[in-house]
Amino acid sequence: MAVHGPVVKIHPVVLASIADSYERRNEGASRVIGTLLGTIDKHSVEVTNCFSVPHNESEDEVAVDMEFAKNMYELHKKVSPSEVIIGWYATGYDITEHSVLIHEYYSREAQNPIHLTVDTALQSNKMNIRAYVSAQMGVPGKTVGVMFTPLTVKYVYYDTERIGVDLLQRTRASPNRTNGLTSDLAQVGSAAGRIQEMLTTVLAYIEDVLSGKVMADNSVGRYLMDLVNKVPKIPAEDFESMLNSNINDLLMVTYLANLTQAQIALNEKLVVL
Repeated sequence: MAVHGPVVKIHPVVLASIADSYERRNEGASRVIGTLLGTIDKHSVEVTNCFSVPHNESEDEVAVDMEFAKNMYELHKKVSPSEVIIGWYATGYDITEHSVLIHEYYSREAQNPIHLTVDTALQSNKMNIRAYVSAQMGVPGKTVGVMFTPLTVKYVYYDTERIGVDLLQRTRASPNRTNGLTSDLAQVGSAAGRIQEMLTTVLAYIEDVLSGKVMADNSVGRYLMDLVNKVPKIPAEDFESMLNSNINDLLMVTYLANLTQAQIALNEKLVVL
């Protein structure tokens, strides 16, 4: 159960990176940890990137390579200056005693960092993903403890990430859990088919509302109005001309790319002879 606090928005690339680091963990390591990168606004924390941090852990102590974490963050800043340290992650189902020590370090790197746990071992037959924020507890002047309180987790994605997510979804129907990339034309056809299905659903809903079969929903009406307003007002002839021009440009680029590839392959054969 989540408490009042920022909403944690996680991108698919973060989960894929965490799962990959767990699969590549050192022999004998029970879990992996790493730094979470992203952006922070007033009501949410968006996790857009991460990297694993080497560490050694035993029942009595934990050692984290802090120098490696700092160097990796400096390299990330050169590529994505807008991404800052927002917390850390650990694979596993529960929070351990060592989590408090690691969280103290990240508290010096970020204000009120979040802690993300990912159950990569599927202990509950699914990958449980939970986010926490720490809060001090205890009596003033006495020993102060730390309590991790849960936060609401949501999954978001960019349009480019959606392509990878859709591809992974299609592997579920494959017997060997593999699936190849489709051609550009096939992707356009698939996207057009999905748009047509959604338009059919919208038209059926509108007809049911007009006939009195379904009660009108004001929120749905506002969404439909926003959708209609976003459609560019272009005459059909101009749109067809623009589309054909873009298709011709695409075909020309494809032809030149294939011609260049053939020239390179021919040159390699001549060099061998």
